[in-house]
Amino acid sequence: MNTAQYPAEVQSRFRSQLINRRARLERTIADLNQPADLLVLLSEVDAALSRLGDGSYGDCDVCQLPIAADDLLANPTAPYCLCELSPERQRALERDLTLAWRVQAALLPPADLALPGWQTHYRYIPSGPVSGDYCDLVVTEGRRAGEFYFMLGDVSGKGVAASLLMAHLNASLRAFARTGLAPQETLAEANRLLAGSTLASHYATLVCGRASSSGEVEIANAGHCQPLIVRSNGRIEALEATGLPLGLAVPAEAGARYAAEKVCLSDGDSVVLYTDGVTEAADALDSQYGDERLRSLLACCAGKSARDLVTRCLADVTAFLSGGALSDDLTILALYRSSRGSS
Repeated sequence: MNTAQYPAEVQSRFRSQLINRRARLERTIADLNQPADLLVLLSEVDAALSRLGDGSYGDCDVCQLPIAADDLLANPTAPYCLCELSPERQRALERDLTLAWRVQAALLPPADLALPGWQTHYRYIPSGPVSGDYCDLVVTEGRRAGEFYFMLGDVSGKGVAASLLMAHLNASLRAFARTGLAPQETLAEANRLLAGSTLASHYATLVCGRASSSGEVEIANAGHCQPLIVRSNGRIEALEATGLPLGLAVPAEAGARYAAEKVCLSDGDSVVLYTDGVTEAADALDSQYGDERLRSLLACCAGKSARDLVTRCLADVTAFLSGGALSDDLTILALYRSSRGSS
């Protein structure tokens, strides 16, 4: 197999990631006066671009068999597949991945939280050993007592690299939320950190919101799937993204600024957030679940509790797949408004 056998759009993504990575490395090398480790990375990028040019890109240096396109999209400079690992090293890798998932699972919030005026529930389903999806709920204290932050996002790529970036986001966003930053400011700060500390091929889409016991919700969206407001009468309202994904825009650019929308929820209303593992779930005929099916289902479930909404969504996705497997990580979070109390 050679480069020409990858679809044209995939080849274009390989090239774009490599060129972006090279540009960022060159800027960093200039700023840091040519550190040796970054020069090595730059040579790896140049070697990969050279393989793209001569058509050998994607062939494993060891076994000469093709490297999976998903693996190359996660690490576009990879020169080999897992063939060079001995059985012992493969078993060690499996143990490490199992431990990595346990660490990642420990970063997740409780599945059900009862907060003043709200009930919450989510499901977090990796498609592999670890996940690049991000989900968190942070209860505030002090002068902002009675409020909580909710965050849901998706790191580009899959596997260990995406899960590491997810953990980095988790620590940063929790710290920002606990200082009381507004959702749009939280996204701007997260973008600043991500743009300066990750490779060009990795970025994250993210929704950050803040809810109060009065039912008021502020939501800012960095290129993620549209948050859905599910009114108790069945009306669905979709909120647009208010900025670019985190890590794509440097802080000085206009694209790195975010805005927040405010909505007020009444009893029986809900906010539903999800990753594209829901809407892009594909059946055996490669048909996608889609936004319209999700919205239609939520309209039929209007007024249901957070747990009921999430459970019914997952049941419908499962029915749509007809026994097929998920091709991407899937996360869905529902916040249900109930002024009668938190229980």
